[in-house]
Amino acid sequence: MTHTADATPAAEAMFAADRASRGLGIELLVHGEGTAVLRMTVTPAMVNGHGIAHGGYVFLLADSAFACACNSHGPVTVAAGADITFVAPAHEGDVLVARAEERVRYGRSGVYDVSVRRGDEVIAEFRGRSRSIGSTRPEESA
Repeated sequence: MTHTADATPAAEAMFAADRASRGLGIELLVHGEGTAVLRMTVTPAMVNGHGIAHGGYVFLLADSAFACACNSHGPVTVAAGADITFVAPAHEGDVLVARAEERVRYGRSGVYDVSVRRGDEVIAEFRGRSRSIGSTRPEESA
């Protein structure tokens, strides 16, 4: 994993504690201020009745990239809402890469775009809206 010199360790710490993402084999490849790149391989358990990756798994990958990007600034930040547009199906064995980029932060809110790709092909486009809810992470208050 690589990160930019300006990035806080907050996103890395949050991802390390994210059992949902890590349990699906999602990897945090790169993170920086307002950005993150994650990777996931579509497993047989992620394939739906149509023989393609279930959209919920693609959403989860995009949402995890969004979470890492919006938590890069330090304060605990959660999703206030998100939308996804599925552009092409993913299949068993596909390696999907989600790249999240901050579009704007204002007060305690932010907007982030995530593109999920298989190689150069766009699989889905995600837009997340964030809200910072505090400055203490659960592990810091224990």
